[in-house]
Amino acid sequence: MNPPNTATPPQDWTQRSRDLAHWLSRCALGDRAAFKQLYDGSSGHLYAVILRIQRDRSLAEDLLQEVYVNAWKSAGSFDAQRAQPLTWLTHIARNKAIDSLRRAQSQPRLESIHPLDDDDDRPDADQRLVDDAPGPAALLERASDARQLGHCMEGLTAQQRQSVALAFFDGLSHAEVADQLRQPLGTVKSWVRRALMTLKSCLERAARGDSALGT
Repeated sequence: MNPPNTATPPQDWTQRSRDLAHWLSRCALGDRAAFKQLYDGSSGHLYAVILRIQRDRSLAEDLLQEVYVNAWKSAGSFDAQRAQPLTWLTHIARNKAIDSLRRAQSQPRLESIHPLDDDDDRPDADQRLVDDAPGPAALLERASDARQLGHCMEGLTAQQRQSVALAFFDGLSHAEVADQLRQPLGTVKSWVRRALMTLKSCLERAARGDSALGT
């Protein structure tokens, strides 16, 4: 196990981030009690992140355990000066879930787990899209590796780009995004909602253009 990174977390971090960083540093020292606290404090969020990508619940549960095995082994490499702990853990979870799809030679079918109009704004892993047509969040996720996404993201304001990146690429809930950006929750929801609609229009235009070129 690597020696712990002892860098002090930035002053503007939330208490939750400070707690997660502390538990990670203790995990790097082999503290199993801290590992349990880390699991209890982040597993619900990471499981929801995995379910956005790998919709098989049984596989998602197995992947979650693999995430924490990785986190335990590499806790000493966590650097508080480079990333927040939840972002670091989310990166591991997303990679695990995407790798599981690649191994199965399938494509990810992703959708937002953060209801845009839910005042509670807590991830709902059981949410399903009623409409078969992909919504703006689904289009964003499916285009996460496409060059066109970069072009479409340029059409957003700086606040919209940052909030969308935190919500859909780092896996944060709207409440967590609001906390990190130090903005009212309603403001962040408005940024995300408008950004997704703008991206949806841009990506749909790009898809129509690709179809026309292929005919």
